[in-house]
Order: sequence, then C-alpha cells, then structure tokens
Amino acid sequence: MSSTGRSIIGFHGSVLVLLVTLILGLAAWLEPAFVLPATQFEISTHAFELWLLALPMTLIIISGGIDLSVGSTMALSSVVLGLLHEAHAPMPLAVAGALVAGTASGALNGFFIGRLRIHPLLVTLATLAAYRGLAEGVSQGRQMSGFPEPFLKLASGTFLGAPIPLIILVLAATFTWVIASRTVSGSRIYAIGGNERAAAYSAIPVAPVKFALYTLSGATAACCAIVFAARRNTAKADVGSGIELEVITAVVLGGTSIFGGRGTIPGTVLGVIIVHELREFVSWRWGHDEIILFMIGATLIGSVLLTNFAARPKA
Repeated sequence: MSSTGRSIIGFHGSVLVLLVTLILGLAAWLEPAFVLPATQFEISTHAFELWLLALPMTLIIISGGIDLSVGSTMALSSVVLGLLHEAHAPMPLAVAGALVAGTASGALNGFFIGRLRIHPLLVTLATLAAYRGLAEGVSQGRQMSGFPEPFLKLASGTFLGAPIPLIILVLAATFTWVIASRTVSGSRIYAIGGNERAAAYSAIPVAPVKFALYTLSGATAACCAIVFAARRNTAKADVGSGIELEVITAVVLGGTSIFGGRGTIPGTVLGVIIVHELREFVSWRWGHDEIILFMIGATLIGSVLLTNFAARPKA
C-alpha cells in the first residue's frame, strides 16, 4: 500500500476480491437462485442508502473522524419531507425542506467538531439520539405516505435507459473519488487524518475541512431519505435505524483506517459489495435479524483486524 494510503492494490485488495468471490460462491452452492441476475438486480435496490452514505463516511474516517448520526439524520429528513407533504406543500418544496434539514444537521455536527473541537464520537453519538428523538417527537411516530406518482418515479424511473438511483450513485461515487484522489481538498483530508497538528502547522484549514465533510454527510443522508421515501412511499422516524453500523463496517472493511490518514473510494465500493451481499444472503437463507446483526458485527471486527494487518510495515 502506498504511503499516501490511496491505493488498495496488493494484499488488502486481493483479500477483498477473494471475500466477494467466496460469498457469492457459497451463495451459489446453498441457494442457486440468489446469484441469478434477476435476483441480484432486485436486491441491489436495497443497497442504495448503504452505497451513498459510505462515500462521505470514507472521507470522514480518512480525516480521523466518524459520523454515527447518519441514520438519525435520515430519519429527521424523512419526517420533514413527510410533514411538508401532509401540509400540502409542493413536492419540490418538501424535497428542498428535507435537504435543508439533513444539511443543517450535518453542519451542526461539523460546527461542534470542527469549530469547538469536540471529539466526533461524542458529538455524533449525542446527535444520533437527538435527531432520532426529534424525528419521533415531531412526527409522533406516525407513518406518512401517499406521495404523488411523479415523486415515486425518483426511485423507480429511468433516465436515458438507466435507473435514476444508479445514476445518482455513479455521479456521487465519481465526485467523491475525484475529491479524494485528484484535488487539493483530498490531500488536505489525508493530511488531517495522518497528523492533525502537523496539518494545522502546515496552514491547512482543519476546521473548515471538517465542517465541510460533516455537512456533506448530512446532505447525503437527506438524499438517502428522499430516495427511500420514493421507493417505499413512506416517510417515518425509524428510517435508517442501525444503518450506521453497516456503513462503518463497509468503509473499514474496504481498507479505510479507523485511525485516519488511509483509505480509498474503490476500497469502500468493495466493502459495500461484501456487506450488502452478506446481509442479503443471510436474510434470504435464514431470515433472522439477530443473525444479520451478528454477521455484521463479526465482519466489523474482522475488517479492523484485516486493515491493521495489511497496514503493518513489511520486513
């Protein structure tokens, strides 16, 4: 792995590809129908939120931070969308309101972490509870539905023959990859994660960079809430519950160091594929949530061990 931490070639990348192959091979042996193209296409729609949230989370963890509030931000944005729709606001206004709610939530995290220098684990753990509680309180736990058909096409429609969610993902992944690997901002993110004090002494604007990253994470969570509402025709306060565990697992499994300074978007893509396929196969084969949680937790521990082993200097 390169000294910049931006390459997944070598041991770690090979192991990730091997894991994907093993999971799909096992699935083909136990449940042949699971690996059929039609099945894979159908279950791929379940992974939109995981894919999208993992992109800014990669940048945040590279910078030495973490965002535990992404699921709660999704919930709050979802509730704002639903309440505005119930108030007979035009759907563009409801969508804009959800985006503002999510972006503001992320910006608040960024303010506490970047400007006030409070540890991101403490801040996002607090907002994880606060945003979810606010969503539950203002919605009174109600499920809101009945969105207009044009809005629902955001999840089921196509543009130039390609599904709209897929277009969003490709654009978001390309944008994040360019930021991480081809811009000065990306170099700053790696530098902050590698040694924040040295980055500050090098005149890198640490606080604004962190503020921007958490704001981006909040805006992304709002986008996820909007597409989820369009796919399920539902807005409610329990949207995104527990998704932060899967997102962090995918990012760390993809080679991003929990200590910061190292990670790649291609690695995260492989990590998301592994977590998604593992979750869907366990659900397909056994259908027990507790087994899924156990497998995700075990994968998270294994990914940390794998990342640490891959990062050890070679003799």
